[in-house]
Amino acid sequence: MRYLGRIIDWNDAKGFGFVTPNGGGDRAFVHVKAFERQARRPVSGDLISYAVQRDAKARINASAVRFAGAGAPPAATSRSELPRKAIAVVAIALLFAEWLLHKIPVEVVLAYVVMSGVAFFAYAFDKSAARSGRWRTPESTLHLLGLLGGWPGALLAQDMFRHKSRKASFQAVFWITAVLNCCALAFVLRDGALRG
Repeated sequence: MRYLGRIIDWNDAKGFGFVTPNGGGDRAFVHVKAFERQARRPVSGDLISYAVQRDAKARINASAVRFAGAGAPPAATSRSELPRKAIAVVAIALLFAEWLLHKIPVEVVLAYVVMSGVAFFAYAFDKSAARSGRWRTPESTLHLLGLLGGWPGALLAQDMFRHKSRKASFQAVFWITAVLNCCALAFVLRDGALRG
């Protein structure tokens, strides 16, 4: 028998939460690995359909979980609203253009490329760790990489791996670090300290 319910108390860092059935009843534990077709990460409020099974301690667990009805389309919509790849490519292209126009030294462009590569692989590692239950990269580390110029690579990783792109609190801090980095670069360029 399948049930219809809504996810509550979802902890994306740990990959689990609970589901309360529509119409009332006991809530069930739900793990990210219980999703049959994982097109995206679940969030609190998602409507899902699921089967019920009990574990060795007789606790109720959701199994064979699927996004139901309107649960899946918003993911595609929110993902397509922000062209992360395009923003990253334009940012790096602008840096190269500034170098070609002798407004910044090549070392600045290389620093952004290297930091973007480091950020990209940090996100890839964290996504892999989240799936397999291994040690995760702290969010503060990911934010620091963005602040130090790795935000274009982080944007690419968020888009390619669908990682950290739907967590509102993370995204808010991420964009603050990206803007601060751009402001710092603009300030230094205005002072002429980095002109080649």
